[in-house]
Amino acid sequence: MDGAGTSDDDLGEANALLTIGELSARSGVAASALRYYEELGLVGSVRTAGNQRRYARHMLRRVSLIAVAKRLGIPLSDVEEAFREVPMDRKPSHEEWQKASRAWKSKLQERRRSLERLEHELTGCIGCGCLSMKACGLLNPGDALGELGAGPRRLEYDESS
Repeated sequence: MDGAGTSDDDLGEANALLTIGELSARSGVAASALRYYEELGLVGSVRTAGNQRRYARHMLRRVSLIAVAKRLGIPLSDVEEAFREVPMDRKPSHEEWQKASRAWKSKLQERRRSLERLEHELTGCIGCGCLSMKACGLLNPGDALGELGAGPRRLEYDESS
């Protein structure tokens, strides 16, 4: 045992590489999705002499966060941005994960505000009964938002700006 109370066997297990099947079983993410995430640069692996993928154990955290983001409807581009400063070639430090977490939290807060605006607008529009943003004199008098361009302008438009 070392001074921290871990044996050499424990350290060997912590540094052991996972096969794609093991990572898939541990994370609940399909092997095909793992290959796709690797193609996108969200996770990384090393290759054995027989050209088989092996994943460092710390990739399990990345894969788990990707799976949660996917369940919440968060685009993989947002995940990529959040992971940008998190190293793949070694186990990230607590501080590196905290920095990524703070950046992602900001993105999630923006997303929450957008969803709240959507909820408010849907309630208002459905409550109005006309179901037409163009004809609705209450939410979009004279189709003023049409001057901002095509698409869901009311939901993208920040009235405070």
